[in-house]
Amino acid sequence: IDRAEDRDAFLALANDVGARVPHGGTVLSIDAAVTLAEDLGYPVLVRPSYVLGGRGMAIVYDEKRLRHYMQDALDIDPERPVLLDKFLENADEFDVDVLADCEGNVVVGGVMQHIEQAGIHSGDSSCVLPAHSVSEQLQHEMRAIVTGFARKLGVVGLMNTQFAVHQGQVYTLEVNPRASRTVPFVSKATGIALAKYAALLMVGKT
Repeated sequence: IDRAEDRDAFLALANDVGARVPHGGTVLSIDAAVTLAEDLGYPVLVRPSYVLGGRGMAIVYDEKRLRHYMQDALDIDPERPVLLDKFLENADEFDVDVLADCEGNVVVGGVMQHIEQAGIHSGDSSCVLPAHSVSEQLQHEMRAIVTGFARKLGVVGLMNTQFAVHQGQVYTLEVNPRASRTVPFVSKATGIALAKYAALLMVGKT
C-alpha cells in the first residue's frame, strides 16, 4: 500500500514497470503547490494521499482555487503530502481489475471504459465493458502494465488500476492494491466471480 500511495515510491515503481504517469509531484505547503502548478500549467488535479474513494479530489483551474484547496487540505492533516498532477484534458479513462496469485500469475478480469471523460470519479461515472473506442494495441499495453504492477507489488488477490488515454498514449493514474467498486460490475458482465477467486488466492490457491 505504501509503494502505491507514497508518491516517490510510486514513481520509482512506475519507472520499473515502464509505465507513463502524468507530470506532477507532492507538496506540503501552499506556496510549494502554487510554484508546482505554475510549472505544470493549469488545470491541475489535486488530491490527498492515503484516501479511499477519491475523497478530497479536485480539478483546479487557477491559483485562487488552489490556495483555497491547499488551506483546507493542510487544516485536515498538515503531515500528509498533497498530490498535484497535470490534469489531462479530454482524455478517456479506463479501469482494469486483475487477479494475482502467490506465484506471480496475473489474470485481467476486464478493461472497463468510462463513458465520461477522465476527471469524473469512477464512483460517479458510468462504464462499459468491453471498452469500445480504444485500439487493441493500447489495451494490450494496459494489460502488460497492470501485470507488471501486480508482480512488482506482490499482490495476492485483487488489484485495480486506472488509466487515461490522452493523445494516443496510455497514462497510469493510480494503482490500488485491493478490490475496487468496479469488481461486481466486471463479474456480472463476464460471469466470472472475481471476489470468490480472489478469496481463494488469498488463502494460497493458485
